[in-house]
Amino acid sequence: MHQTFDAALGINLLHANQEGADHNRAHFDQWGITCFNVMSSPGAGKTALLEKTLAALSPEIKMAVIEGDMTTELDADRLRQYGVPVIAINTGRSCHLDAKMVAGGIHRLAHDYTPSEFDLVLVENVGNLVCPAEFEVGEHVKVALLSVTEGEDKPLKYPIMFQEADCLLITKTDLAPYVEADMEQIAANVRQMNPDVTIIPVSAKTGEGLELWFEWVRSHIRVQLFTNSTQPRQPQPAA
Repeated sequence: MHQTFDAALGINLLHANQEGADHNRAHFDQWGITCFNVMSSPGAGKTALLEKTLAALSPEIKMAVIEGDMTTELDADRLRQYGVPVIAINTGRSCHLDAKMVAGGIHRLAHDYTPSEFDLVLVENVGNLVCPAEFEVGEHVKVALLSVTEGEDKPLKYPIMFQEADCLLITKTDLAPYVEADMEQIAANVRQMNPDVTIIPVSAKTGEGLELWFEWVRSHIRVQLFTNSTQPRQPQPAA
């Protein structure tokens, strides 16, 4: 069976992006950095979650952020208030970050700072439930957010995001009573797509679940540090 031109082009684009993502990950491994790719639809609470994370963990974990938005640096400016390096990437009409864009952010990180001093790079992807899940950027961990206001059916309608996630945060739980969200059904639909994903309900407003999230972050940095320590490193300049 012959592929259509559009299908073949899509496969080639994903393959080229994957090569770039692998290259980015090699840099992170070389520097001993864990990278999280944080993804969700617009307005699910990614930036609010990162604000809470930076405020709570920056005294113990050296972090930097690569902040993706189609336009403006509004979210980047919010995160800069926490005293961590924030590299803003405007994607223009693109609805997701890709490996090449993040490579530019990595190059800036290596130029302006000593990257081996960092423990964690948080990539806040563009708000979109589809494309960010298909285009890796060099992350070790994928984190997805789903707010209670989006409805219980989103994991079934947009499965790739939830199939790929290592951790799923159900956000804005303080609003659940007002939108009559069925938390058990949300979790069940997520599990249908990904039985092994860690699910943490959180509220940036009330603080519910944030300590569980912070401990999950700590544990996955420790895992990656152990993985890196058991692999030989071949130092190379960022490209």
